[in-house]
Amino acid sequence: MRKVVLDTETTGLDPKQGHRIIEVAAIEMDGRKVSKRTFHRYINPEREIDEGAAAVHGLTLDRLQDEPKFAEIAPALLEFISGAELIIHNAPFDIGFLNAELGLAGLPPLKNQVIDTLKVAKELHPGKKNNLNALCDRYQIDNSHRTLHGALLDTELLAEVYLGMTRGQESLLGEEISAEDGVQFTANGEAIRLSVRVLSANNEELAQHNAQLEEIEKASKGACVWKRLEE
Repeated sequence: MRKVVLDTETTGLDPKQGHRIIEVAAIEMDGRKVSKRTFHRYINPEREIDEGAAAVHGLTLDRLQDEPKFAEIAPALLEFISGAELIIHNAPFDIGFLNAELGLAGLPPLKNQVIDTLKVAKELHPGKKNNLNALCDRYQIDNSHRTLHGALLDTELLAEVYLGMTRGQESLLGEEISAEDGVQFTANGEAIRLSVRVLSANNEELAQHNAQLEEIEKASKGACVWKRLEE
């Protein structure tokens, strides 16, 4: 399935309180690479931006006054992500805002399959920080130019993080498996650990094993299969 990495910036934290999207960006994946096909729009939210949100992304209402409204860019956005599996960090946040905006525009909610990279990261790295900056550090992705949040920049970084998290081989079913972490990713982005912890035998256990094989060798008059295999 075609994959698209998506991110938004908003006027605040909760669309139920009237907050709106002010920036949306999406990047199409080309197999295991980031393609040059992107979608990026700034949006006039038609309302003030919370100080806390502005401190994160640096966008102001004055800067966005001449940008199109969400309803005007919605058809192009929907066309870009049509039929794609969306890769989003903290997906409930972005999907909640997108569906709220689509509702205001008189359009139905999204039906795309979604991979929530935050959920995947928590499965892979329990108890650790799993925000985008932390993941960039963990997967050695240069994010030194990320002084403020921005939807386009964040999709570029998230695409690289996703490739790092899913590095491995394709199974016969087309599911991505990480050779490093022994993790299989299901269609909805959940990570299932496949690896089994291996404990090597100590010297005492090896001695007992060898003694047992010698007893089997004598009892079977030289027909101990395990001895032949070890030889």
